Amino acid sequence: MTEQFLYERLTNAFEFGVSKPEMPDSITQNLNPKFELREYQVEAFARFIHYFSGNFPGKENPLHLLFNMATGSGKTLIMAGLILYLYEQGYRNFLFFVNADNIIEKTKDNFLNPTSSKYLFHPNIYVDGKQVAVTPVDNFEGVNENDINIRFTTIQKLHSDLTTEKENALTFDDFQKKRIVLLSDEAHHMNVSTKKAQQELDVGKPTWENTVEKICNANSDNLLLEFTATFDDKVPAIVEKYRNKILYRYDLVQFRNDKYSKDIEIVRSDFNLQDRILQAILLSHYKQAVAAAYKIQLKPVILFKGKTIPDSKKNKADFHQFMDSLTSNDIDRLRRSEVPVIQKAFEFFDKHGTTSAQLVHRLKVDFHERYCLAVNSKVEREKYQVQVNRLEEVDNPIRAIFAVQMLSEGWDVLNLFDIVRCYETGSTGHNKIGKTTITEAQLIGRGARYYPFTLPEHEDKFTRKFDEDMAHELRVLEELHYHSINDSPYISEIRKALVNEGVIDERVMTRELKLKETFKETDLYKFGVIWLNKQVPRNYQHVKSFEDLASLSVRQKSYEYTIHEGSGGVTRMVGKDATYTTRNANSKHVPITGIEQNIVQTAIARNPFFTFASLKRYFPQLKSMREFRTSDNFLGGLSITFKGNFSQLTDKPAEKLTACCRLLGKIETELREKITEHEGTKHFYQEDIRDLFKGKILKFDAKSPRADENHDVERIAKAEEWFAFNGLYGTSEEKAFVQFLQTQLEALQKTYNGVYLIRNERHFYIYNFFDGKAFQPDFVLFLGKENGETASYQLFIEPKGEHIEDFDRWKEDFLKEIDTERKSELIIEDKNYRIIGLPFYQRRNENEFREALDEALQV
Repeated sequence: MTEQFLYERLTNAFEFGVSKPEMPDSITQNLNPKFELREYQVEAFARFIHYFSGNFPGKENPLHLLFNMATGSGKTLIMAGLILYLYEQGYRNFLFFVNADNIIEKTKDNFLNPTSSKYLFHPNIYVDGKQVAVTPVDNFEGVNENDINIRFTTIQKLHSDLTTEKENALTFDDFQKKRIVLLSDEAHHMNVSTKKAQQELDVGKPTWENTVEKICNANSDNLLLEFTATFDDKVPAIVEKYRNKILYRYDLVQFRNDKYSKDIEIVRSDFNLQDRILQAILLSHYKQAVAAAYKIQLKPVILFKGKTIPDSKKNKADFHQFMDSLTSNDIDRLRRSEVPVIQKAFEFFDKHGTTSAQLVHRLKVDFHERYCLAVNSKVEREKYQVQVNRLEEVDNPIRAIFAVQMLSEGWDVLNLFDIVRCYETGSTGHNKIGKTTITEAQLIGRGARYYPFTLPEHEDKFTRKFDEDMAHELRVLEELHYHSINDSPYISEIRKALVNEGVIDERVMTRELKLKETFKETDLYKFGVIWLNKQVPRNYQHVKSFEDLASLSVRQKSYEYTIHEGSGGVTRMVGKDATYTTRNANSKHVPITGIEQNIVQTAIARNPFFTFASLKRYFPQLKSMREFRTSDNFLGGLSITFKGNFSQLTDKPAEKLTACCRLLGKIETELREKITEHEGTKHFYQEDIRDLFKGKILKFDAKSPRADENHDVERIAKAEEWFAFNGLYGTSEEKAFVQFLQTQLEALQKTYNGVYLIRNERHFYIYNFFDGKAFQPDFVLFLGKENGETASYQLFIEPKGEHIEDFDRWKEDFLKEIDTERKSELIIEDKNYRIIGLPFYQRRNENEFREALDEALQV
């Protein structure tokens, strides 16, 4: 049996009950709050903290670990978080190295420039109550031991500095005398010797790889942390080297399946290069116009990829000449395009009254020469380095890049939406995929980073939102279009390469979901309505104190803080094996108003949550920071219980400051649990069913349960008139619910004139009363007017598997709350309707669900 990788052993450990460490404040409080940590990033931190701080089997010092994570998954953010955590553990010196100068400059900007939109740290870093600076250094001699000291260098320069004597350069002595954390980006470049199996042949010759290993091994407390999206698991020597080093593997396939990347669409056409380019810029303008229609700020960028640098220069010159002479006839010529997305673009333009002449004007303005860059030569790359790394910024006007190798490692732009292949050579004609095609597939993969945006019903801005609604206008913002010649052998080859790289999934299938014609003839479809609520901004006008917002634990019981310095104890032996310890257990309650106000003010200033503007948002009646510090409604009503040698507090103001900082941190945590930007209304409004429920194109894994069209439930869905759509395409639990409902159908139809089940494929959302969080119930069951009575029922239903995750529990609570509130505060404008929320349907608890259904319908 093959020995498991480290990441597999960690996965097994967590699955068998080993608890994951919580995220430390040193990370959560000191990363830039604009970068919300994603679930897989939290997992990466948890694995490192567990492995670093524990005694994991096979663990060896110095630690050498690899994070194998997809392009675009935020590896640099992981680095920043690890730097913060390791600083808290006593590390002060960090060496970042990579193989390319452009990545060095980008990373410096991310780590050192607070004005950059991609700056990764909080503007004010505090660890253990002390402010910490991030400082670039040339070496680690004479550095400030209170700072995070980072040396940025290429592996080439690092290797040269350490193998030849230079003034002020790093030496191997630096790594012996001090504990160093080595951060290796694009780390697959460090493994040339292993990959070529030449280490034995070059024993006496220094290489990048053995230079890094020598640095790491200079001190047993050093750490070597490698990061790469590329792990060559087909090379046995690489596999064996990293078997006990890969801490976390989150590859491009998983990244894409978790919806964190754009989907890839190959736009192939028989047009000449000029018209393929025109298609691309027209499509780019369409994406910008769609985004604007939904109030999404977007400036999409196109990459025009040349085969050689002279070709790229010519492409740019020809492009500007063509744009200067662009006419309405050129636009109209594209109307004969058979590419579906181009047809949709023209439908959009026609619907919004955008003429061909207007398109000509807008394209000429948007793609004027001053908004296009050539980035090929070293001079151009250095000149435009900052511009091309900040293409998402509002004040960056660049719309097009002309290059040969621009999308190499390190370019992490999010608003790249189109790549135009500006040459017409086809496939290799051989069975294996050509090197050029592999390079193109890698380029596409690097360009597929998702452009984040939010909608009221889609709060997670970092993931695709329309895999289950492929016809939605905004779907085009979740796609990267690769424009190519219509050459079947080449298209086949590039698709194979994209599958091999994990950029596309060959198992994906699509199905058309349509309402049955028989359902369209029903009164429910023609005249029926569905009652929904809305998401609105939360109103805090009634909040006048902490208590109005949250029941703080520190008000119920004073916050306790132990004075560390000066406290101690005596351990006495009792008999042979027992001991007891006595220590100074003095304690004193000190009201916040009894602590020097300059200390309280400093603690408040160190926590950005407690700025006046922030507090005013949630406590609108607050008049000043003085009131916040002194009023019984706020800090003035709280106290701290100091434990230990209280007499030393007078001479130790830092202890009081730390205690105040931690008290504020505790308050912030508890307030944030109650603070929301939105809430769901208890007033429900009506929408016509015929306007809300439409046909859709669904996309899912061909091997998932959803794809099984031979399942009995699919036959029920297709055949039965009470099921509104032509198919279910649901999970196993959803299919079980439909089977359950069929067993109840005879009884329901005896009582109600019409019984219809409609599958909700993102046709509508309802919003949690507390925080306005969007929820899409899987089904809505309509029961027509009772025989001899007037009430009609609308029931929201959500089937769930056996294991309900905590993050889904709120949905069931919300459904139950709907049922509770309808008896008191729920408002609908037509008393003939009753809105009911049912607990989750679970196959193993089917009887409980049946009882809940019966009880709800008896009211």
